[in-house]
Amino acid sequence: MSPRRNRIKSAAPHESAEPAAPLGGSLRRTESYQGDDWVVQTVAGTAGRFYRCPGCDQEIPPGTGHVVAWPMHGAGVDDRRHWHRACWGARERRASNLLRGRGAPRY
Repeated sequence: MSPRRNRIKSAAPHESAEPAAPLGGSLRRTESYQGDDWVVQTVAGTAGRFYRCPGCDQEIPPGTGHVVAWPMHGAGVDDRRHWHRACWGARERRASNLLRGRGAPRY
């Protein structure tokens, strides 16, 4: 008897209007946040680099898939923010428990 294989059921075309990015993939889109348009990109995570999520103020460990978001207009590298995927999805419903100053480290 062969072992059972769990197969991922594919979503019907009408269920998802926008395809989701795989963990190792990259998908860039525009979303609204705090009244502005933001460029949002799904990333797989980098090796050896920690980020701090502004949504929950917890670290994103190296190699963990997450979302990078930055304002569409007038944004530079310093304006990028790395978010947990769930925190970015809940960004309008919750606020960070800790308000960090502009000069505070983001690691």
